[in-house]
Amino acid sequence: MTDSQNAAAAAASGSPASPATGGVGTPRAKRRVPFWDNARFACITLVVLGHALQRLTYDSDIALGLYFVIYAFHMPAFALISGYFSRSDSPNRRQMARVITDILVPYVIFEALWTLTKWLVEGQANPNLTQPSWTLWFLLALGIFRLVLPYLALLRWPLAWTIVISIGAGYLPNIDSTLSLSRTMGLLPFFTLGWWLREHDVVDRLRLLDRRPWWVFAGAVGAFAVAGWVAWFFIDDWREMNLGGWLFYDENYSSIGGTQWWAGGVRLALIAIALVLVTAFLALVPRGTHWWTHFGQYTMYVYLLHSFVLYPFRESGVLRDLEPTWLWLPIVIVASVLIALGLATRPVRWVFRPFVEPRPAWLFADPHLAGREGRRSDPTGSRRPREARRPARQPDERRR
Repeated sequence: MTDSQNAAAAAASGSPASPATGGVGTPRAKRRVPFWDNARFACITLVVLGHALQRLTYDSDIALGLYFVIYAFHMPAFALISGYFSRSDSPNRRQMARVITDILVPYVIFEALWTLTKWLVEGQANPNLTQPSWTLWFLLALGIFRLVLPYLALLRWPLAWTIVISIGAGYLPNIDSTLSLSRTMGLLPFFTLGWWLREHDVVDRLRLLDRRPWWVFAGAVGAFAVAGWVAWFFIDDWREMNLGGWLFYDENYSSIGGTQWWAGGVRLALIAIALVLVTAFLALVPRGTHWWTHFGQYTMYVYLLHSFVLYPFRESGVLRDLEPTWLWLPIVIVASVLIALGLATRPVRWVFRPFVEPRPAWLFADPHLAGREGRRSDPTGSRRPREARRPARQPDERRR
């Protein structure tokens, strides 16, 4: 980043700032905290890696074990971070408009792009806005999370209720991938937990972003080492129980083999494991600013575009029968990191901004609700400074 961009980022208010905001979400300070951008970018890189690994899991137990570990926590972590920067007070008109501009409109745009892609490549397509294509389910989940949070905040035990909702939804066969309701309800506890941590000022009061003692780092590494060993050593058992289906939070229990009355206990155990691994993950995230930190402000570009990059590799069979694993698995990991970095760069953002961050002023009775060009926010809550492409104009010039 240039010096001017660094200065702007340091002065930017919004989600990755410290100290925490109050209950109504009003910033009390404007110092940007790089930890949250680092965490966002680490999460989105794991998303890319998880999708890139999927074809390797058919032929490699090691790849499948890594796949299970990633899916055990990476989307819960993303949901928790999104919840941490969400407001529970009644939304104003501009916040309501952002649900449309930041979530619903990009969802429609990318569903249309996926329909066109499938028609061109596969010769057929079934356009259906109620069935999200591949990664688009998370956009709908974020929209629903935002809509229900003010109501959850009214309850006495919001975290307990969301756990009940998550577990109970798995018993109902009519709650499925339509409008991503199954995943939304399944991941709702993590989003609510993120909001609860911010609401009660837990991170600042416990000084969780200060220097980490050595034992915290060692414990986090140990947690992932144990998770990796368990995933690999019992790989046949996990394959037999269709663990991947459980980790997706996308199916009712009976459809993935959980026909027993206590099937909800499996989801409860997975929620507990996810919380442990999310905690370990956040303990390992760097606290300081690095050359890649600012990419954490543009995670939605990576999230929405990486599937188009991986699509030809996944569907062509190129990623099948890759031996030896010790060679190809590191290659896939490095390639995933490079894809995440590349899709967050300025040239990519410049080209795809109309698709990822549309500003359809024509859609609103008050065109100003579409938001100002330059100042944008990621749907996960990361506010960003104005891109330093040209000097800001004076107010009278902006009205012309």
